Amino acid sequence: QVQLVESGGGLVQAGGSLRLSCAASGRTFSSYSMGWFRQAPGKEREFVAVISFSGGRTIYADSVKGRFTISRDNAKSTVYLQMGSLQPEDTAVYYCAARYRVYTPTRTSEYNYWGQGTHVTVSS
Repeated sequence: QVQLVESGGGLVQAGGSLRLSCAASGRTFSSYSMGWFRQAPGKEREFVAVISFSGGRTIYADSVKGRFTISRDNAKSTVYLQMGSLQPEDTAVYYCAARYRVYTPTRTSEYNYWGQGTHVTVSS
């Protein structure tokens, strides 16, 4: 069982930056690939980024490539999403998710565990 708690969301102006954190419970964090997803009002949840359980591979959605960076600290059981050059279209609830020993899942259906989400609002 893994419990995930996101933090770091808030209100930021366009062009600004935020760093989201997702703290995981459990002793096997290093065995989980970790993903970030987001859901804007009235839209489906969409993939943002994933980092493999080894930390050696990352995948990004085209919409965030070059602006967002996913990383993990296994000693702290935490995954991060550094977001830069934020735009109003990045406004959404951001969720982290965990999947045991699947390399780099990018679909919501591939994840077993989800956090409660953190709100990010980007003003123009």
